[in-house]
Amino acid sequence: MYSYKGAITFGLVYIPVELVACIKNNDIGFNLIDKKTMSRVKYKKTCVDCDDKEVKNEDIVKGYQYEKDKYVIFTDKDFEKIKSKKDKNITIEQFVDLKEVDPIYFDKAYYVKPTGGEKAFAVLLSAMEKQNKAGIAKVVLGTKEALVLIRGKDGNMLVNTLYFYDEVMKAPVVKQSKVLEKEVSLAISLIEEMTEKFKPESFKDEYNAKLKKAIKLKIAGDEIVVHTEREEPNKVINLMEALKMSLKQGKLKHDA
Repeated sequence: MYSYKGAITFGLVYIPVELVACIKNNDIGFNLIDKKTMSRVKYKKTCVDCDDKEVKNEDIVKGYQYEKDKYVIFTDKDFEKIKSKKDKNITIEQFVDLKEVDPIYFDKAYYVKPTGGEKAFAVLLSAMEKQNKAGIAKVVLGTKEALVLIRGKDGNMLVNTLYFYDEVMKAPVVKQSKVLEKEVSLAISLIEEMTEKFKPESFKDEYNAKLKKAIKLKIAGDEIVVHTEREEPNKVINLMEALKMSLKQGKLKHDA
């Protein structure tokens, strides 16, 4: 996660901003424990060439190995010296139709909060939303240049960091199977039957809730109850039959 305070620039327009994280982490943390002593297992940072002596965080610096066992040291000030003014700002290089950007390129998301230039911020946001356009820009975050997409959604401006083209792996080769038109038609009917408006609030992290319940049981000294699965449907080998039965079940579910 980056802590960024800088500016969005496009043309001669300069908007001071900061980025605010969109996502919070709901993961439940577990410590590693020695099962014999019930004591926490710690990981120490040690020096390889000094009998594995523990090294304090304040004594650790970043080094680039240019030859075997030879390093040049970089400090935070060194990284800052390399950055140009353009690197420090989110400089919009072009605008694109939002629908043209494949979601495979999306990485992290941030809200954009203006810290000045509120009028320019509002104008840019309104123009992008009305045209369904997004700005493509580059900025150095930390020690890495990031490609970012700036977009408007529901009156908010967001920045998504993007993967660069050469970071996205090519799709694996998949043997093409011959499909029948009637199979495709049934699949389309099933897709239409299962299509609903996407409501993200409808989807909950059920495993997280079960994990929290299990933790409470453990604390109370109770055993975790084995989760009983619903009876699995019979596996249908024939694709046409599977599609027909799925479509029938979907219609029954909607009629209920």
